Amino acid sequence: MENPAVDLAIIGSGSGNSLVTPYWDDRRVVIAEQGVFGGTCLNVGCIPTKMFVRPAAIARGPEEAARLNVAQHTDAVDWPAMRDRIFGRVDAISAAGERYRRDELDNVELISQRVRLTGTHGFVADDGTRVEAKQLVIAAGSRAVIPEIEGIDLPQVHTSDTVMRLPELPKRVVVVGGGYIAAEFANIFSAFGSEVVHVHRGEQLLKRADSDIAARFTAEAARQWDLRLGHTVTAIREAADGGVLVEVAGSGGAFGSAVGGGVTEQVAADVVLVAVGRTPNSDLVGAAEAGLDLHDDGRIAVDTYQRVLSDGLPVPGLYALGDISSAAQLKHVANHEARVVAHNLEHPDDLRESRQDGIPAAVFTDPEIAQVGLTEAEANEAIGAVNVTTKLQSYGDTAYGWALEDQTGVFKVVADRRDGRILGAHVMGYQASNLIQVVIMAMSFGIDAHTAARGQYWIHPALMEVAENALLGLDVPTAPRPPL
Repeated sequence: MENPAVDLAIIGSGSGNSLVTPYWDDRRVVIAEQGVFGGTCLNVGCIPTKMFVRPAAIARGPEEAARLNVAQHTDAVDWPAMRDRIFGRVDAISAAGERYRRDELDNVELISQRVRLTGTHGFVADDGTRVEAKQLVIAAGSRAVIPEIEGIDLPQVHTSDTVMRLPELPKRVVVVGGGYIAAEFANIFSAFGSEVVHVHRGEQLLKRADSDIAARFTAEAARQWDLRLGHTVTAIREAADGGVLVEVAGSGGAFGSAVGGGVTEQVAADVVLVAVGRTPNSDLVGAAEAGLDLHDDGRIAVDTYQRVLSDGLPVPGLYALGDISSAAQLKHVANHEARVVAHNLEHPDDLRESRQDGIPAAVFTDPEIAQVGLTEAEANEAIGAVNVTTKLQSYGDTAYGWALEDQTGVFKVVADRRDGRILGAHVMGYQASNLIQVVIMAMSFGIDAHTAARGQYWIHPALMEVAENALLGLDVPTAPRPPL
């Protein structure tokens, strides 16, 4: 079937869905979505996972309460009710968004099929429907990496796409991977009482984190669940009890290892969660075949205006955003890029650049982790170690840290000792994703460390004083603005 040229075509209904502004009310728009409407974050990512993280924190409450001389206990975890509550909300939002685009907007056509590019401004759907567009946006996201392991296709093996919809809470879970998805789910299942064996081929979790944070979190993870570092899963086989036997081999890690010297152990599990990373969906949309430039990891290459590159040059009227082009693979980055692309689609003669510096991220595990900017190692490489100053401030050395009886939380700041410019911040502990925001703001608006620390009031005895003390502990010049 032929579809006459439309004004705008969008592949993907996550952040790409927000591109349909009132500007397009009198223009023809096509949205193609082969999966569940709303994209990764809404359906299988940020939102539902955090809706599991919060009850997991409550389930861990007795441990914190014991430190504070309060006796509490968790009686039960109603997984089916929790799952239904979470996806009762998420699925309704997804369905409403799809219904609105499909049925309630005369100018928008929704193609609920897989599509492949036929060039720089067109695509064809599985049923033969062809679309040519004056402007095209590729926002098709990413998917979980599925490693080549014997038994990886067994029904007991899941990714983050499916594991949250299990019919019941598994008693035994093997988590494979060392990144943020693996860490979050290991925490969730462990908090709910599942026996978790966490297998990671590296010697430390969260390799992209600052080394101080990664080391401290790895130690905390090993305290809370069975962590096997320096190990890999070599095979997964069905067991007689309906579960699986997971073959784990390795040289022996720093924590929780019962295997050494290349010995293979069989770990019994009800569920295996594979969380070894995500890959952009550029191959699914045929980006290479359409002549688009790709990075080595498969991401579609774009310029600072989010225009797609072909032979190193931007293609007018062709944009990409989100996980399919972004190294960060973060929803708030995709949303920012969508705002930029929305403007550029509507104002092709007044293009705006997207911002790719100072991108923050958080890992909602226990303890929580947040980071922005350069790690200490990256700063040393960028400006020379002699010019770098850092401060690692313990939660427990502040008044609210005493109230928490906190023994693990830290707030680390990295700065340029020559001018006080803040280069990065790395936090592990209670409310890390909120505490770091004051440093994100300072970095975003060019406020130096001394001015950020002394140019405002800090509520005493709020936990935010840990950020204040970290900034004050840096060896930086005194800013001209006097203290309050």
